Amino acid sequence: MSARTNDEEPGERSPAPPGPPPHPDGLSPAAPNAPAAPAAAAAEAAAAPGTTDERVTAVRRVGAQRPARPARTAPESTAATAPPTAVAPATGTALPGASVPPEPAPAEPAAGEAAADGGDEAGDPPRAEGARRDAPAGPDAHEPHAHEPHAYKPVAHEPLGDDRVAAVRRVAAAGRRWRGARLVGCAALLAVALTGGAIAFGAARDQGSVAVAASSSAVDPGALGSGNLDAGIAALQNHLRSQPKDAGSWATLGLAYVEQARTKGDPARYPQAEKALMRSLALAPGNDQALAGRAALAAARHDFKDALDWSDRALKRNPYSERALSSRIDALVELGRYTDAFRAARTADDRRPGVPVFTRYAYVYELRGDVTTARRVLEQALTAATSPGDVAYVAAQLGQLAWNQGKYTEALGHYARALAADENYLPALEGRARAQAATGRRDEAIEGLRTVVARYPLPGPLVELGELYEARGGAGDRARAREQYALVDAWIALARANGVNADLDTALAAAEHGDKAAALRAARAEWARRHTVHTADALAWALHVNGRDGEALGYARRATATGYRSAAFRYHRGMIELATGHAGAGRASLRAALKLNPGFSPLGAAAAREALEGAE
Repeated sequence: MSARTNDEEPGERSPAPPGPPPHPDGLSPAAPNAPAAPAAAAAEAAAAPGTTDERVTAVRRVGAQRPARPARTAPESTAATAPPTAVAPATGTALPGASVPPEPAPAEPAAGEAAADGGDEAGDPPRAEGARRDAPAGPDAHEPHAHEPHAYKPVAHEPLGDDRVAAVRRVAAAGRRWRGARLVGCAALLAVALTGGAIAFGAARDQGSVAVAASSSAVDPGALGSGNLDAGIAALQNHLRSQPKDAGSWATLGLAYVEQARTKGDPARYPQAEKALMRSLALAPGNDQALAGRAALAAARHDFKDALDWSDRALKRNPYSERALSSRIDALVELGRYTDAFRAARTADDRRPGVPVFTRYAYVYELRGDVTTARRVLEQALTAATSPGDVAYVAAQLGQLAWNQGKYTEALGHYARALAADENYLPALEGRARAQAATGRRDEAIEGLRTVVARYPLPGPLVELGELYEARGGAGDRARAREQYALVDAWIALARANGVNADLDTALAAAEHGDKAAALRAARAEWARRHTVHTADALAWALHVNGRDGEALGYARRATATGYRSAAFRYHRGMIELATGHAGAGRASLRAALKLNPGFSPLGAAAAREALEGAE
């Protein structure tokens, strides 16, 4: 898949043709045969085989069935997105010892936590492979495979834009093999949009404690993270038609479907993933590969309690399962159990140090407000990354961290490095567009985001693109903005039709560009399930837009209580403080938001400046 500029106006593509009927065990993509309700129509369209553009058209057809929502004026709106959780890279690479300052010991774990986390003390820095603590004893424990990282020299920053991408690519290509076409990751914003918890591919290194049939005769599971995902899935499907009792390949196929749903913005793959994983467990009950797959699937559907349960079950069978260790961190983060997540990250680092663990470690530090340590851990991960997928992933994470702090030149440098490794890596394409918008290069940002949403119409980039159209205010831009917001509704319907909890997506998008009452209902429902900084912020803002600022203030304060540095959170808090008569605090919060990241939102930043001027 090559990067391109989408010169078509939205909705001009022809519909996707119907595909063959689904295999009962998920061997082939599902075909349309459901009723014509919008959610069902979206689900069946996205499940049908065909090009990405055809799936986009199908989602747009569903969006067209819904009444257009009015676009909001610039001073009243802000970005309906939240910072992402760490998304796992395609592969894991063992890292050298990290120099991270010690942390104060967190509170004692809840009952049942010590066994899974290995009774670690909090505060140790991420470790090198050779510095791992003693492994858990037992017949299922084994020594994980070690990896020798390749040295990688940081590339000096070049001038901004495509020239820098080309320059970095020339340097990065030296001494490194290109491992074929890389699967694309769907934005870091899929913490809000799709993945919730991140998925760590690299199954080749997760040796199961339960004997299952080897899947190597079909396709190496690790190849799914380092090569063409669609080709790997096709190979697995062909293998399983002739070897239907290969439990290992069923587990690998299920995980591949989860990854395909994540990277292609296609939640219709989740039911197929569930069937494949259930078949694996039926053939080999308790095999850790399938248990870890169920954890990843639950996290992708935003069912984080189940994700934690499945990951704990997998770790009882195989304490070194990288995927289960990673999913456990993700689940704890998304449940708002940040101290436990820090402890789990340390345990994972002791057992399976590598890029997936380090990126999660960095995000836990970021949530605590320690951006310096988060950056240091990510830089060490990038130094150790050897595959193009790992380089693109970690560099994009560094870009997002820099953008959050308003360091746009630095962010563009990291995104250039990511695109030098993989020119089609969507988080980097999207992040570059956001940084371009923040530096006044609005038309470039719009074209970049049109490229992203033409492939994968997900809520985060759709809202961002809509707000950029509104901010530009050219002929036809308001209509274009409304279309993006309608597509968000269509995607949410598609996600729900395939078992994804989309309440946070609904709350964030509808509060600004949709049904405010629906936004509040969704935010309350999500808060009832999990208490995180992101759900607190979403509920605070939904209460604010519904005129319930007195109730909103407590949640806005809670969203900023951990020290997490988010300009959007501070903007929301400042607006709520002004509305509740806390003028001094409100002005301070708005100034802090604009100082931290003055281009945090195409519309929200302008609204913050207007509110600040009116309050002074």
